[in-house]
Amino acid sequence: MQKSEYPGAVQMRHRATGNYDQRTSSGSQIKHRTTVQRSKSSSLASSPEATRRAHPRPSDKLNPKTINPFGEQSRAPSAFAAIYSKGGIPCRLVHGSVKHRLQWDCPPEILPFDPLLITLAEGLRETKHPYTFVSKEGFRELLLVKGAPEKAVPLLPRLVPVLKAALVHSDDEVFDRGLSALVQLSVAVGPSLNGHLKLLLTSLSKRLMDKKFKEPITSALQKLEQHGGSGSLTIIKSKIPTYCSICC
Repeated sequence: MQKSEYPGAVQMRHRATGNYDQRTSSGSQIKHRTTVQRSKSSSLASSPEATRRAHPRPSDKLNPKTINPFGEQSRAPSAFAAIYSKGGIPCRLVHGSVKHRLQWDCPPEILPFDPLLITLAEGLRETKHPYTFVSKEGFRELLLVKGAPEKAVPLLPRLVPVLKAALVHSDDEVFDRGLSALVQLSVAVGPSLNGHLKLLLTSLSKRLMDKKFKEPITSALQKLEQHGGSGSLTIIKSKIPTYCSICC
């Protein structure tokens, strides 16, 4: 003879059974969603596009079809980069095992400086290879050719503002290239640069406050004085009173 359960006991048993069924149903749904998500992730990871992104081929950088159209490559090239890519700079970068060098399409001494020297000076503001090397080395080598002073002096009114743009650039490496180019120009044209020094010295005086630039700027000022003669010292002191002459 079975004992009858109290009404309260029956109600509790039904409630417990319902909770168990609810937990089981919820657990099944979570497990199902997790399985679907894993399946989608696995499918995406095994897709050809994902494989290409994880293991890019060397040709991806050369083939325009593989370049992300929304990436950095889609930006319009700078003026110097555009001129270089069209062959407007008559030299090319030659990669060496130890260091790089430039190969000119023709002897640089026969090249007209206008507008080539100015174009190379504009390239000093580039921040990407090979433009950084081509502009810096091309500017230096062009000023070393025979007859460079006579060709460069007439261009100073247009050349100096371009150098100033490199000297006020926020990128430290661009500033370094601009400073080196200024010294190279001073060596080539000598006192002819004195009339333009004030425009350039303002940029140097501001950067001189940074300790890491104090030594290279001081060295550059000494070179400007050395090649600019006694007249350059007065100009330098007027803009940078703390400068000590090399003659002291």
